[in-house]
This record gives sequence, structure tokens and C-alpha cells, in this order.
Amino acid sequence: MRVYDKFYINGEWVDPVEPKSLDVINPATEEVCAQISIGSAADVDKAAKAADAAFASFSRTSREERVELLASICEVYQKRYNDIADAITEEMGAPTPLSVHAQAATGIGHISTAMEILKTFEFEETAGHSRIFKEPIGVCGMITPWNWPINQITCKVAPALAVGCTVVLKPSEVAPLCGYIFAEVMHEAGVPAGVFNLINGDGPGVGTAISSHPLIEMVSFTGSTRAGSLVAQNAAPSVKRVTQELGGKSPNILLDDVNLEEAVTRGVMHMFQNTGQSCNAPSRMLVPRAKLEEATTIAVNAAATVVVGDPKAEDTTMGPVVSEVQWNKIQGLIQAGIDEGATLACGGVGRPDGIDKGYFVKPTVFSNVNNGMTIASEEIFGPVLCIMPYDSLDEAIAIANDTPYGLAGYVQGEDMDQVMKVAGQIRAGNINLNGQSGDMLTPFGGYKQSGNGREWGAHGFTDYLEIKAVAGAA
Repeated sequence: MRVYDKFYINGEWVDPVEPKSLDVINPATEEVCAQISIGSAADVDKAAKAADAAFASFSRTSREERVELLASICEVYQKRYNDIADAITEEMGAPTPLSVHAQAATGIGHISTAMEILKTFEFEETAGHSRIFKEPIGVCGMITPWNWPINQITCKVAPALAVGCTVVLKPSEVAPLCGYIFAEVMHEAGVPAGVFNLINGDGPGVGTAISSHPLIEMVSFTGSTRAGSLVAQNAAPSVKRVTQELGGKSPNILLDDVNLEEAVTRGVMHMFQNTGQSCNAPSRMLVPRAKLEEATTIAVNAAATVVVGDPKAEDTTMGPVVSEVQWNKIQGLIQAGIDEGATLACGGVGRPDGIDKGYFVKPTVFSNVNNGMTIASEEIFGPVLCIMPYDSLDEAIAIANDTPYGLAGYVQGEDMDQVMKVAGQIRAGNINLNGQSGDMLTPFGGYKQSGNGREWGAHGFTDYLEIKAVAGAA
């Protein structure tokens, strides 16, 4: 069993101010796989002061020095790559191929992308008679989730360091293992003392302290919309910048001319990737009413190919959800779908047949869903797909936008002019056409209650920069 009982503050592994431990549960076995320390406001204060002291010098480092630092982080990360992937499988149940080829891969991807962008990023520009300088904002607090743990850590930490900020990170206490390894990577890579600090803990204890600490100039949060709202409220008295990547209920509009077999299958498999635990999952599939029955049959057949089980087994394509709390929430929402009259096409409540342990959920497809149903309006964050009929394109767009969320949208069809027309009317930050998705340079973020700010690529630098206008310098 792993024991991670120290925090990384000011370049050292230190004991928590107030000792308190928490068990980390392997969701595939329901057994304790690690023990971590839970921090407090006193630990956050130590880390914030260390980061603030380090900012004075780190913010003045040259572009070349920071490029070299990111290159060193990449090199050490690569050495620990398999350790990170194994930790992700253990802590949140991602099947090994997903952990290796997607989860851990995003970490090295964000760091190397930030390094390349930094080489040519324009920190100065001229506007009229003024010279405009883009300067690091200061100490950045980062609160990251459990569903894509190393992805969310690196897509925040890499651009922050690239522009000269210092960091206080709180990974999710549900899946903290890869974050701890990442702190070891940062130490071995030679990140200067105080530039990167890690404290494990929960939202009420450490998250609140980060979002309200006066030395922390900005907070970057990824998680639920409810928690994101609390972070913003806690940050308001100190008027710090807050960026948020929150929930989603993304529509997947299949146009009338689409190859139905291909499009439905693609949508189902995307929905069940990472056991449905992705904020941009295409959870609402909109199909022409005349094709509803055919689309449902295709979806059921696709769901039948999903292999649920031990995430370390070679043939597993879908592991458990992350925790008992999440499992119970998903079961309740599946039951709500049944009770409210949606057609249960496959799956349903309970564990899959033959599995009696672990937080496993049946791949579930509902048909004949409408936006008045709970399963269509609430983010389920599990392997549950809602198929919804529409009678006209205008109605499909109205259904797609009838949500407080706006993180992602999907459009599939043969006529690209029509596809682009529909894409332009979806109120969401990321639109994916015919199975294509963004890359490391694509800005990621949402409209409405899906958050504010953008991560990934050059746009990911912006939130960590202040703008200084010097009149008469041009």
C-alpha cells in the first residue's frame, strides 16, 4: 500500500501542520490502496508564502531559462510515465490502455506544448503610443479533479510556469496518487524551491483556504458547477481572478443525411470512454424522429461490445466509476430515468452481470428522452447515454441549447455547409465535427455554467498573465 503522508512545500517534503490521514480507495476492488495526509489552512498558508517568496525571482527568469526548465520536466516525466499511468488505473479505475495512451499521455503533451509555445510567445506588443506588456499574475492556486487527474494538473501547471507564475496545487483527494508522483517529477527536474507546491486535502479544508488566501492572486478550478460557484464566492473578498472549467451536458446532433451506423456507434463509444466520466462527454444524442428506432438499435449493439471489468485486464474497455458516492448518484439517476418514462434500451440499475464487487456500472442507453427529464438535464458523469428525437433542425438546435451548460457540442452529417451552420448555432466552447476532436493547441473551456477562461495551447497562457500598458514607451 502506498503511503503519501507529506506535502511538497518550498522544495521539500514536509509533514502537515495538523496530522490527519485519509484512505484512498481502489474503485475496482473497494479496498484501500493508499493513505494520504489531509491538509489545512495552515499548510496552505505555508505554501502560499513559499510561492510568494519564490515569485520575486522566478517571475524575472528569462524565456530561455523557463524553456529549459519545461524540457527538464518533460524528461523526468517520461522516466516516470508508466508509474503515473499505473497510479491513474489504481486510483480512479481507468483501463490500462486508456491510462497509458490517453490519461498519462496528456501530461507530457501539455508540458511539451507549453514549452514549444513559450519559445515564440509574444510578451510585448505596441498599441498606439503605448507599449503593452504581458506579465505573470503571481501565485496561482490550482484545484484539480479526479476524472482526468494528470491532464488537469499539467494543463494548468505547465502554462503557469511557462509565463513565470508560481503554484500551489491541490489535487483531488479521491485520486491523488499521480499528483504526488508529479510532485516528485518536479523536484527531480530541478524546479526552484517554492515555485511548485503540493498539498493534499479536501475542498472545505484546503480548497477553501486556497481560494480565499490573500497571497494567491488567481485560482484555476476544474470540477462541478456547484463547487466552482463556491470557489468564486470564497475568492470574491480578495478580488482574485478565478477561472473555471465546470460541468457539461453536451449535445451530439446527428443530421438527417448522416451515416447512422457510423455516427451512432461513434457517439456511444465516445460516451462510454473513461466510464462516462468526462465533462465534455456527448451525453445527449439527438436524432431525427423517423430514425429513432434504428439509432436505438445501433446504440444497443454498440453498448454490447463494451467489456466492463478489471481495469488491468487486457480485454477491458470500461472500468469502474471512481467512488461509492458516484456509483450511488448514478444509480439514482438511472432509476429516475426509468421512473420518468424514458425507454431503457439497455443497461439499468445495479452492477453488470457477473460482477459483485467494485463500483461498476452497466453501460446504459435510454431512448425517447426529452429535456424535461432529469437524466437529460443533470450531469450524470457515468456511462449513461440519452437518445432524444427531434422533428426539425431548428428544434434540434433549441434542444441542444436548452441547458445551463455550454462546454461542448457534437455535429455529424455529410453536408459540411449544413454541419457548419448547425455548429455555429450551438452555444458551447468546443464543437466537434464528424468524430474530430481538438488537439493540444485547441482552447478548451465553456459557455454559461460550464465555466470561464480557456485552457490548452496559447490560449491557456492568457489566464496567468496581467496586462500592463506603458504610455509613451512606443
